[in-house]
Amino acid sequence: MNTRVRAVGVAELRLFGRNRSAMFSAFAMPLLIAAAVASSGITDESGTTATALLLTSLLGYVLLAAVYYNLVTTYVSRREELVLKRLRAGELSDGAILTGIAAPMVVVAAAQMVVFTAAGAILLGVPVPVNAPLMLAGVAGGAVLFVLLAAASTPFTRTAESAQVTTLPVLLGCLLGSMLYPVLDDAPAVVSGMLRALPLSPVVDLMRLGWLGTTGDAPPAGFVEVLGDALLPAGIMAAWIVAGLLVVRRSFRWEPRR
Repeated sequence: MNTRVRAVGVAELRLFGRNRSAMFSAFAMPLLIAAAVASSGITDESGTTATALLLTSLLGYVLLAAVYYNLVTTYVSRREELVLKRLRAGELSDGAILTGIAAPMVVVAAAQMVVFTAAGAILLGVPVPVNAPLMLAGVAGGAVLFVLLAAASTPFTRTAESAQVTTLPVLLGCLLGSMLYPVLDDAPAVVSGMLRALPLSPVVDLMRLGWLGTTGDAPPAGFVEVLGDALLPAGIMAAWIVAGLLVVRRSFRWEPRR
């Protein structure tokens, strides 16, 4: 089973390397944003640099670009080319097929995150993670969440080209939500709660708590203290993962519509 999944992943990695638009969205866009982040170094009232907060947002963008968007186009392309149908006729389980196709995107995202984290620590003076396991949990959970969200988005996407439109609500909503709610201190509780419940917000929260010990609206906490603050975002992320599993099982299409 593992050998077959690996074979699917290697094949997808080769195809990914030939797709210029996928390579651009996965590599060039985050680098452009990183350059903009590196040019800022404002310090907020709590003593946490805005650069550090923006870097964690960048890690979340990596999941959106390298995992979510690219996987939506990939799953739809393989469906329309009848690749998913042929793979499903073999010995691989449904989960193994989706995992094998997603693996290269997740590896690319993980590599980018390692580079950005190291660059932030070395070049920008961002402190070492307060709770590295918590940060890794946010990364791993976020990868699973956006793989499932990509698969759940494919029933609404008829062609790979239309993914540019069908993914916009998720892309824009996640980006705006994760960046806005930490700074909207005076916003109504309903608005703040809605922004916090968006898919990317709990992922970025966990990465910020693990790296900085704060989400930007409170003083930094220590290794143990930060675990209490992580309960709410971890619960929201888990709820999204469960919802994604249910939607994929019920709605994912393995062949084109007739």
